Amino acid sequence: MRKLIPLLSTFALLGACTAGPDYAGPPTIKTVGADGFLRAGSDVDPQAPLASDWWLLLGDPVLNDLEARALAGNPGVAAARARIDQARASLRQERANRLPSVAGQATSIQAKIPGLDLQSGPPAGTPGTPSQTEEEDTLSVYNVGLNANWEIDFAGGQKRRIEAANAQAAASVANAEDAQVQLTAEIARAYVGLREAQARLNLAEQQRQLQQQTLELTYQRYTQGALALFPVGNANAELELLKSQIAEATADIAVLKDTLAVLTGEAPGSLDQLLSNASAIPLPPARVAVGDPAALIARRPDIRAAERTLAAANARIGVAEAARFPKLSFMGILGLGGPQPDDIFDLGNLSAIALPQLQWNLLDFGRTAASIDQAEAGREEALQRYREIVLRAFQDAEQSLARFGQQRANVAALAQIKRQADTAADLNQQRYKAGAISQTDLNTSLRQRRQAEADLNRSMAAMTNSWIAIQKSLGLGWSEPVTTPAVADREGN
Repeated sequence: MRKLIPLLSTFALLGACTAGPDYAGPPTIKTVGADGFLRAGSDVDPQAPLASDWWLLLGDPVLNDLEARALAGNPGVAAARARIDQARASLRQERANRLPSVAGQATSIQAKIPGLDLQSGPPAGTPGTPSQTEEEDTLSVYNVGLNANWEIDFAGGQKRRIEAANAQAAASVANAEDAQVQLTAEIARAYVGLREAQARLNLAEQQRQLQQQTLELTYQRYTQGALALFPVGNANAELELLKSQIAEATADIAVLKDTLAVLTGEAPGSLDQLLSNASAIPLPPARVAVGDPAALIARRPDIRAAERTLAAANARIGVAEAARFPKLSFMGILGLGGPQPDDIFDLGNLSAIALPQLQWNLLDFGRTAASIDQAEAGREEALQRYREIVLRAFQDAEQSLARFGQQRANVAALAQIKRQADTAADLNQQRYKAGAISQTDLNTSLRQRRQAEADLNRSMAAMTNSWIAIQKSLGLGWSEPVTTPAVADREGN
């Protein structure tokens, strides 16, 4: 008993420790703009944006409907949510591994070993006893009962496994939220592209009608000998170019309709009726709320997923280091039985077996050390991956802000060009009515107006898309965040 006391004391001390380093949190990554984004213009607010339903700011009911359909029916988002269930089930499994396992069993053992006296009966040849070749070397055992197994986690290896599983479950939640961020931005971009293509098709069709009239007038003057042939060829070439633009816009509309249908989890063509009527290109609000870089790190789901992955990698070092320490396991058997089948029904034949086992890998030829090195390298990979994701998030935000400012300037310039084209067209209509210019000249002016409008629409769509890119870069769009495990669970408690 005195010899057992130091050994038990050593086990008690081991049980109070947890192998591996404790997680100290992610590294701090500094930015140039300490108080805000470097590329943010004067039309950007430092107040924090709403994490959910940012597309409502565009004020388009059809877009709102599409976003709701996509969040409810997109297969990619559903798969991400299924991965959350998998991760949480894995966490429950690791927690259950800390507890004993109990199973029912029914055992029948029939053994025959020649030359070995298993029955411990009377010596061979005693009257009334079987011969040595009959029963002395046979064994029959029947048992029905329970068996239990339990491994005591001295070094905290199982605690680290729970910590890693909990971190991975939180990462799966963040990945599902990131899938929503990507999806909502894709829906909005495709919708803006659809509205721009529909407007482009309408304007190209108007230009085609004007150019068709111009071609007919040019051909009449050619047949009258007032013009050479090459103006007719030029007018026809411009008409064919417009026809190709119409075909391109028609194809773009079909592709974007199918894209939106698939993103919402429906078959191509299922949304044609909803999207058939053209509508104005949605425009962003006058001012944009972006917050600051610190809030960006806390908000973006991909950054939070990378941070939780780093925490899991750190916990796996403890799992690997726990293999250095001894393991104590217990197996117990409790049942009824004996050498005859009827013995399993006799309560007096109660049997109990306790089998403690102490295992310590004293010599594994570097296997444990290699496992620890592998886990440490995995943590370093996760650390550098986290830094990369944060830096790219800053880059996305700064670039989208810079492009948004540039697109706003483009819209302002093209709006001015559109106003000038409108003025010129109105004046030329007056001149045509006064007989100062021909129908061909008027048609040219009207086509320039339509082209200026098309250029403005394209620029407005690009501006809205750059605003959508800001929302995506800020990590917005997860309207219903899934409840993450408690902070205490992150520590494996």
